[in-house]
Amino acid sequence: MATSYAQEEKVAIAAVRRACVLTSSVFEKLIKNETLVKGDKSPVTVGDFAAQALISTILQNVFPNDPIVGEEDASDLRVESGKAMRDRIISLANDALTAPLAAGDDPLWGVGPGKDQSADELLDAIDRGNYTGGSQGRMWTIDPIDGTKGFLRGEQYAVCLSLIVDSKVQVGVIGCPNLPIDPAHPEKGVGAIFSAVRGKGARQLSLEGTDPIPLRIPPITSLEAVKFLESVEAAHSSHSFNDRVSAALGVKATPLRMDSQAKYASLCRGEGGAYLRMPTGVGYKEKIWDHAPGQILVEEAGGVVTNSRGEPLDFGLGRTLGENYGVIAAGKDVHSQVLAAVQKVQGELKAKV
Repeated sequence: MATSYAQEEKVAIAAVRRACVLTSSVFEKLIKNETLVKGDKSPVTVGDFAAQALISTILQNVFPNDPIVGEEDASDLRVESGKAMRDRIISLANDALTAPLAAGDDPLWGVGPGKDQSADELLDAIDRGNYTGGSQGRMWTIDPIDGTKGFLRGEQYAVCLSLIVDSKVQVGVIGCPNLPIDPAHPEKGVGAIFSAVRGKGARQLSLEGTDPIPLRIPPITSLEAVKFLESVEAAHSSHSFNDRVSAALGVKATPLRMDSQAKYASLCRGEGGAYLRMPTGVGYKEKIWDHAPGQILVEEAGGVVTNSRGEPLDFGLGRTLGENYGVIAAGKDVHSQVLAAVQKVQGELKAKV
């Protein structure tokens, strides 16, 4: 029997909302107000672990039989040398779990005053993310802080959660605490949650999980005006390749660069015309948690997401998407043209080798 996934979306929004509050608190307490040695990512680690513990605890309470594919593993926190970090993580996770009930919350989910968890319970919650993935059944993916460098800079990052059933993403929720609520009206402030359910459309909500606004990727009137959404740094995605694609399409607009799956959210409300993430070399494989929520968000907003071969992304291969053929996301009216340009540039580069 078909399901509407209404309960799954409701729980996912509530979990992401609490995780957004948690990660924002980490930034205020551990980054903004502390002097960090260059390269010190310990605050991100604390935020990652605490947010995964929080989200996993909520999922376990509501959907106890669902496995989780998460980014973090708690083994280093269980030894004595990890005590200081462990204590911080447990404190933050419990603060988020026991915060007052908000719109849509249910105390049966293990949230609200008096819902503290022990250290062992929260470490076990983190380790529930060790599932290896696969092509059958239900599983959740968690990316507690997507966009580490953006988070450290106080710029764009995202809290990402998705439900995959038999290799297909059915629910995706992305929390973007630093993304403008309305790019045309910066005075409205920042912070939004984006949610999509297969066959039910995509929407933007407030950071409190209220006031839904339907999302639809606007049509592109001219390829010249297409603004590519790209990662800030070219560690795993080639900016130079994207420049060649822009030239092939006759694109004149300057790319919009930001970290995390906030790019998918921005695409859905027309801040960019296409998102390109092409590999910089061999060996790196995209993780399923980096693209599952964004994929369904774009598709439910009327867009298309494929690799450079024009194939749908395969979320049933395990914890990664397998061989890296890149990611191309765009509205239906331009995706085929962007794909053709990508393949043309690939052919030209291959001919030079």
